[in-house]
Amino acid sequence: MKQGLPGRRGMDHIGVTVPDIEQATDFFAGMLGCKVLYDVGPFIADDDWMQDYLLVHPRSVIRKLRMLDTGNGTMIELFEYQAPDQKTHIPANSDFGASHIGLYVEDMDAAVRYLRDHSVKVLKGPVTMTEGPSAGLTWIYFLAPWGMQLELVSYPNGLACDKTVEGASL
Repeated sequence: MKQGLPGRRGMDHIGVTVPDIEQATDFFAGMLGCKVLYDVGPFIADDDWMQDYLLVHPRSVIRKLRMLDTGNGTMIELFEYQAPDQKTHIPANSDFGASHIGLYVEDMDAAVRYLRDHSVKVLKGPVTMTEGPSAGLTWIYFLAPWGMQLELVSYPNGLACDKTVEGASL
């Protein structure tokens, strides 16, 4: 018996709220090579639509929504919000609700060198996993200009779990 969400086909997009959509676009499109697909907005409601549909303050405004193509199926949806109760700190990876975006690269050394050459803050690493189900994975974290964490990953020869998990899509 098949279990799970009926009709699920895979990942479509990841939504990210950013402080400045133009700065974020410069980073994702200009620095990382994503492609801008479209913009919509602003979205303003004078009733409780924002609260009822998006669980944000009812007087929140989405100044702009911009969809970006990452080049491998999953898109990034950027939001620039204005809200009376908006929190502006970037959560640590250990905070509930925190997230990061992982980008696959074919040549980890070249990608890390590129980021560093363009003054992007790159954390310590890269780290190559040699044991367990993620053996074969190399990863490193880096920061967007506003502090959001992103990750580069590469596993050109596959992962150990590819051989042990039936139906793995890697």
